[in-house]
Amino acid sequence: MGIFFKSLNSFKVYSVMNDLDDLKIFMQYHVFAVWDFMSLLKALQNNLTCTSVPWFPKGSADTRYLINEIVVGEESDVDSFGNRKSHFELYLDAMHQCGADTAQIEKFVNVLQQNGDLKTAFLISGTPEATRKFVDFTFDIIGSNKDYLQAAIFTFGREDLIPGMFHAIINDIHESLPERVSNFKYYLERHIEVDGDHHSHLALEMTANLCGDKEALWQEAEEATIQSLQKRIELWDGVYNAIVSQKVLA
Repeated sequence: MGIFFKSLNSFKVYSVMNDLDDLKIFMQYHVFAVWDFMSLLKALQNNLTCTSVPWFPKGSADTRYLINEIVVGEESDVDSFGNRKSHFELYLDAMHQCGADTAQIEKFVNVLQQNGDLKTAFLISGTPEATRKFVDFTFDIIGSNKDYLQAAIFTFGREDLIPGMFHAIINDIHESLPERVSNFKYYLERHIEVDGDHHSHLALEMTANLCGDKEALWQEAEEATIQSLQKRIELWDGVYNAIVSQKVLA
C-alpha cells in the first residue's frame, strides 16, 4: 500500500492550492469526506456495541471501549472557544468563516434526513461525481456489515492522510488572512492532535482485535483499504480539476 500513501502525500492537488479561493473549493469537496467519516464511525459503533434497548453486552469489552472512546472525541470535541461540537460541525464553522459555499452539503444532509436515499440526495444537492463515488464506496463498506472492513478503511484509509505540504499552505494563508482561516487551522490542529495521534492508535488496536490472527480477514481488509485509498485519489483529482477550471475562467 506504500505507493498509495506516497501518491496521497505528493498529489497534484496541493501544487495548485495557493489562495483562499482554492481552499474554498477544496473544502466544498472535502466536507463530504468529513461527513461520511462520521457515518463510518457510527456504523462501527452500531456493529461493535449495543445501541438499542433493551441493552445486552455485545462483542468484546475491549473493542467496545476503543470505538466508544473514538466516538466521544469525534462526535463531541471542542471548538476554539470550548464549545462542544462534532468534527463535522467544526468543519462547517470553518467553511462559514472562510466563505466556502455550504449550500451543497447542507442540502445533501437535509434531503438525506428526509428520505434516507443517497442517490436522491446526490441528485438534488448536485454533488460532484468524484465526491459521490467516494461516499458511495464508504456506504458500500458500511452496507457490507463487515466490521473488520469498516475498521480497516477507517484506520488505514482515512486517518493521517493530510501531508505537511497542505499544512504549510494553510499556515501561509493564515498569515495574511487569519480572520478567514483560523477555524480551519484549528480544525487541522485538532486533526493532528486527536485523530492523527490518539485515535489512530485506538483504531489500529480495534482493527487488530477484529481481524485477529485470521489471514483471510487481513487480506480482505487490505484489499478494501487499497480501494479506499484509490477513491481518495480520485476525490483529489476532482478537487484538482475544479481548482484548475476556476483558474482558467478567472
